[in-house]
Amino acid sequence: MAYENLLWELRDGVGVLTFNRPKVLNALNAATIEELGDAVALVEKERAVKALVLTGAGEKAFIAGADIAAMASMTPAQARAFAERASGILERLALLPVPTVAAVNGFALGGGSEVALACDLVYASPNARFGQPEVNLGIIPGFGGTQRLTRRVGLMRALEIVMTGDHYDAARAKEIGLVLDVVPAAELLPHAVAQARKIASKGPVAVALAKRAMHAGADADLRVATELERQAFAASFATEDAREGMKAFLEKRSPNWRGA
Repeated sequence: MAYENLLWELRDGVGVLTFNRPKVLNALNAATIEELGDAVALVEKERAVKALVLTGAGEKAFIAGADIAAMASMTPAQARAFAERASGILERLALLPVPTVAAVNGFALGGGSEVALACDLVYASPNARFGQPEVNLGIIPGFGGTQRLTRRVGLMRALEIVMTGDHYDAARAKEIGLVLDVVPAAELLPHAVAQARKIASKGPVAVALAKRAMHAGADADLRVATELERQAFAASFATEDAREGMKAFLEKRSPNWRGA
């Protein structure tokens, strides 16, 4: 599929989506957000895409933030519509049944950090920089940042990040839980694709059920969350993949997943 602001490639079942506006450090404007929505819709319906990796074009930025020039003249109503559209797309990204991996190769600020936060796994190169600097502009994060960040790093740390507007280097981002691992720049995308492919090699229905249960349970109390887990556990036994997976284990062979 051809996009103006994104690059799309399917590598043996792993979709690689690259934000491609390097002249403006891959900043998110309305058009880019709409294209991201189209890409998410493709992954939602295309069973050939078993995992998704997101990264940025060039060596400087994953996504340096939302396009400030485009936002500067927005009215409150326009800002609300912009945030609702972007937040809705990132919510769909977060809830994709397949694994999503952010390969953060540079600046991930503002909306860029929010895109990474909507992914299941985040890996970074040493030159990655994270932050929610919106307060420096007199505004606040609007694409889910105040909420996903709190759930990722805890309330007090999220308050520090949002209220100071500070940038965090890759090592510090790993230390506070924004990043899983820091990987040399040349190895970042191959590492992210390899991790995505590894997860995609597992039972796809099981991966989807586990992801759904964990997302739903993250905001519930433990009793409710473990009940959600038991429901998903039981549901997995109704699938062809469960029968195939256990049969393959007993027969000492690789399973042939059907995704059903």
